[in-house]
Amino acid sequence: MTEQNQARDLFKAAYENRYTWDSNFPGYSADIELKQGEEEYRGQIKINGDMTVEVTGIEGEEISQSVYTQLRDIVTHRKRNSFEDSHSKNSFTLGETDDTGASEILVKGDSMGSNYKIRGKEICQVSRVMGRVAFVIDTYETLDTGNGYLATGYDVVFRNPQTNEIITERQHQDKFEKVGDYYLMTQQVIHAKEKGQEITTEFNFTNIKLLVPATV
Repeated sequence: MTEQNQARDLFKAAYENRYTWDSNFPGYSADIELKQGEEEYRGQIKINGDMTVEVTGIEGEEISQSVYTQLRDIVTHRKRNSFEDSHSKNSFTLGETDDTGASEILVKGDSMGSNYKIRGKEICQVSRVMGRVAFVIDTYETLDTGNGYLATGYDVVFRNPQTNEIITERQHQDKFEKVGDYYLMTQQVIHAKEKGQEITTEFNFTNIKLLVPATV
């Protein structure tokens, strides 16, 4: 096996081991409580079976947009895309193995300059450049669903790619529960540090209900 094939196989195994929703996913609704500093907001959210997102009942366009963005992030990570659709044009090479046993996977052909670290069958680091921002996600806690893993504890560091200056640091703690056949987020707590200021944002989801697919 060539090194390139070995790197590709390692990454593919970890990529396909991520927990994603299947093609029968009906979507779900929930009540949301958002706490940010001393402020609290409540409303309703819906992620539909076609992966569109709805946010209602939250006062303030900025807060509503913040919830919408968080839900879009959920969809991005839970939406199922085949390895071939996502990475068929990329080539992979093995980098160094760090002192935790994680193997570096270097990617060519990715428009966002993505590189990864793989530990076992899990992606434990994502490094990416998007325009004027570079970021690294390090995952240190996961949940084994029996049908793929979910990241439950991870740090994100955003930098200026030209100067390498840190822009924002975030620590995430996510909780999930199984509703019907699907694991859904019940809480996300984000501790953020930016320009010397620290703020904690907490998303709580309750009254979670799977949607009933429309009959034709």
